[in-house]
Amino acid sequence: MVGLPGSGKTTVAKQIAAERRILRLTPDEWMAPLFQDGEADGRRDILEGRMIWTAHEVLRSGASVVLDFGCWASEERYAIRSIAETAGAAFELRYLSLAEPERRARASLRWREGPESTFPMTDMDHDRFLALFQPPTADELADTPLPPAPAGFESWQQWASERWPTLPRLDLK
Repeated sequence: MVGLPGSGKTTVAKQIAAERRILRLTPDEWMAPLFQDGEADGRRDILEGRMIWTAHEVLRSGASVVLDFGCWASEERYAIRSIAETAGAAFELRYLSLAEPERRARASLRWREGPESTFPMTDMDHDRFLALFQPPTADELADTPLPPAPAGFESWQQWASERWPTLPRLDLK
């Protein structure tokens, strides 16, 4: 799932998981109970790393999983796709986007209606999110071949292990 808060990622991820009877991993649903904080001083990266490892193990077992992370950078999306493909799984990227006023309103509504599943966001937070977010490129959406790993990395898996510090080197056999 790719998109900013309030774009509908979790709603669509829940629908996909229910329709396909598959595992859904959503960091926000774990962050609030574990840390009472959305960022939690880097703990989100730790949690996401373990979720990606779990997803890899699920895929290796022959089952399916949907990651509801947001994946704001193309490198994150390419790394996760590489991990899925090396586990023998198909990768499907879902990008959700809304007009900015509606997206912000939906994020606020989600906080009011279900504060246990999200975190309060100020206009400054939303502005920062917009500045950081990289929408998927046409190549990503068209599922073209993976580009080479970023400079200095021998593979996307190595890049992923740096990005998500608790993601161990995966058994890619």
